[in-house]
Amino acid sequence: MSFEDHLSARHFERLASFIYDYSGIKMPSSKRTMLEGRLRRRLRMTGRTTFDSYCDYLFNDGGLEAETIHLIDVVTTNKTDFFREPRHFDFMAQTVLPELAGAGRRTIRAWSAACSTGAEPYTMAMVMQDHADRTGGPDYAILGTDLSTEVLATAQRGVYPAEMVAPVPADLRRRFVMTPNDPRRRDVRIHPSLRGRLTLGRLNLMDETYAVGEPFDIIMCRNVMIYFDKPTQAKVLKRLCKHLRPGGYLFIGHSESITGVDLPVAVVANTVFRKH
Repeated sequence: MSFEDHLSARHFERLASFIYDYSGIKMPSSKRTMLEGRLRRRLRMTGRTTFDSYCDYLFNDGGLEAETIHLIDVVTTNKTDFFREPRHFDFMAQTVLPELAGAGRRTIRAWSAACSTGAEPYTMAMVMQDHADRTGGPDYAILGTDLSTEVLATAQRGVYPAEMVAPVPADLRRRFVMTPNDPRRRDVRIHPSLRGRLTLGRLNLMDETYAVGEPFDIIMCRNVMIYFDKPTQAKVLKRLCKHLRPGGYLFIGHSESITGVDLPVAVVANTVFRKH
């Protein structure tokens, strides 16, 4: 493929429409150059030499079935950090976990509903394990789901650049983050005791139903709804609430809102809600 080849407006609109219908992610025309750049690798991987031939492969030659997962991996934005929006984790440690323990919950079920490369669910695990160590319980289990198979593979490995765990408090970092013996290596690994608490799976928030098992005590769905329009946000929030047990907590991103959506929850902290 020559660099003179570009993604036409017609093909961009067709791709954007498919991406929106499949994932809920809006792709305005301002993202055309970004999408073009990210798709060049997929052209090489599929043996296509032009965007025309790639789109023909997708939409006319039956390529979508095999390519959809890779296409969505390309367009998803996977910014994540350990202890991102730390007030949420302070509230979890100081209010949510003691309340659930006081209510007699033997096992706390938590769900990171857009877990990306795993920083969020592993942060949840650190906070929950620390609470269990200090108080003697309760037990816990965490589900991490994402639309992207690539980020789920990273989460499964639990290996990260050393600088990525800088926001982890020193005590938790000492207990739950393993450093390599070779000082030249610049990566770290999450301790197996936490990796064993995390179940990972691919899930599309656009699906009508979520196969996630019993209701959860805690659901975190943060900084993904900013990519959805208002009707899509409402549908996702209502589905999430169906999987939250009465008294359970829903966390959304600090830049997100449930305003205008009729949900069975009450606000208990900034972007934290409790189900009636």
